[in-house]
Amino acid sequence: MEEIKHKFIEVNGLKLHVAEIGSESSQAVVFLHGFPEIWYSWRYQMIAMAKAGFRAIAFDYRGYGLSEQPTEPEKTTFLDFDNDLLGLLNALSIPKEPGRAEADFSRFDAKTVVRKIYILFSRSEIPIANENQEILDLVEPGTPLPYWFSEKDLAIYGAKYEKSGFQTALQVPYRAMAEQLNVTARTVQVPAMLIMGEKDYVLKFPGIEDYIRSEELKSLVPKLEIIFMPEGTHFVQEQMPAEVNQLLLSFLLHNKST
Repeated sequence: MEEIKHKFIEVNGLKLHVAEIGSESSQAVVFLHGFPEIWYSWRYQMIAMAKAGFRAIAFDYRGYGLSEQPTEPEKTTFLDFDNDLLGLLNALSIPKEPGRAEADFSRFDAKTVVRKIYILFSRSEIPIANENQEILDLVEPGTPLPYWFSEKDLAIYGAKYEKSGFQTALQVPYRAMAEQLNVTARTVQVPAMLIMGEKDYVLKFPGIEDYIRSEELKSLVPKLEIIFMPEGTHFVQEQMPAEVNQLLLSFLLHNKST
């Protein structure tokens, strides 16, 4: 296996053992092993890929093979492996393919993306694209903005997202929803209020409305006050600012000394 080169790259505070073969200018193929495997399990495929003109890379996960052990192996999660992989790709200057949403958004400028999202998410139904569509295709050209969202509002949002982009915004909250937070104290004891529109499309996701109205939620947040606004949609604080302001002020003044 003399053709395969080896090195150590520090990622997230650990030195990971990396094996690779092929030209650095070639398109990269990264192999991920299982248990009890290490990088070596991909040796045949790595050589074949390199001969076909690819850059083949495999590495030992943290705590596997020649890679360093984490300080607390018993606390290692799949999320650590994910972060190591992303860190390694960055260290090796390997471009990451955009996710489906990023690819969808990249077809438009930031202002147009925000326009389409505000239109879509202000509706009472879950936006679902067909097989040959992307989510933003659901908004027909010329569709007006919601009556409560002005062109000036859109310009402000567009300018800010032109600067920041959407990558982090897509990660949190959406893609990070399944992340285990390891919260030990599950009960929220302070007074809280949830304001939602009755026409918020989120309520159409299976189980969401039942859960919000359930006693289970109240058991986790005993002092929770839930307000459903009959005409409210997803962006209720912008759609009905005066009503939301009054609800917030009443709640805060009532609980001021709590």
